[in-house]
Amino acid sequence: MSDDTIDRFFGYLNWLFNPFHGLKTTEVYDLIGTSSLTENALYLNLGYWREANTIDEASEALALLVAKRGGMGPGDTVLDCGYGFGDQDILWMRNMKPEKIIGLNITSSQVERARKSVADAGLEKSIDLREGSATGMPIDNESIDLVVSVESAFHYRTREDFFKETFRVLRPGGRLVTADIVPTENSDNPFRRIEQWFSWNLVAGKFNIPQDNYYVIPSYQDKLSKAGFAHIDIKSIRDDVYEPLHEYLAKNRTFVGKMHPLAKIMAQLTLNRSAESVYAGLDYILSYSEKP
Repeated sequence: MSDDTIDRFFGYLNWLFNPFHGLKTTEVYDLIGTSSLTENALYLNLGYWREANTIDEASEALALLVAKRGGMGPGDTVLDCGYGFGDQDILWMRNMKPEKIIGLNITSSQVERARKSVADAGLEKSIDLREGSATGMPIDNESIDLVVSVESAFHYRTREDFFKETFRVLRPGGRLVTADIVPTENSDNPFRRIEQWFSWNLVAGKFNIPQDNYYVIPSYQDKLSKAGFAHIDIKSIRDDVYEPLHEYLAKNRTFVGKMHPLAKIMAQLTLNRSAESVYAGLDYILSYSEKP
């Protein structure tokens, strides 16, 4: 067994089973690597399942939902924060045809792979993927028409700093769209509240969600407003994300075979539980706002 395999084994062991130590965001995604659920791309999002039948279709549908909600189109300069392996940027350029997409991502291994995918697609002149932070953007003031963040804003330290930076780089009339994960409102049932607490804290702990980002939809709206945004619209789309994803994965467990042996244990335990229990504490929102 190679040193790399041993290091990876103990990395997974520490991440999955050590309740006292979490990994940094970059360490989590370096550990996961290219272990995407999708077959034809390397999407890392959970998907939008209203009309999708496979994880690939659902992942593309979520990316397109975000783009369409933001009115992405010709002439737009788009900033994609947390672009993963770049598949969504290629999809948007081919389908929505913005003028330019700039990406920011702090995980070096993803940046390298995403740049190669963009180059292989022949789109390096219109898609500029950079290594950089969404909370300290190396972007000029009022230079962007649309900022998007697909399943990454919950990582930011903090999401409020991301809102402030986004407001700075957007032109007047510019838009912000996030597909984001937040806690659910507490249930009146004390047993359900325990289930919600366990569900949220398990995900938040393993995926390095800062406590500053532990807030529900009304607070999300308030923080956007305080950052200067207007025409704020936040909708929960959790019913089109978690339950159909769980049902699909429970029936199609071939993806488990691609996972690290220790990750397989957690995956099997999760899929043997109901979606209502697994995702009890997790809301999933599509957020839209504008800079006046």
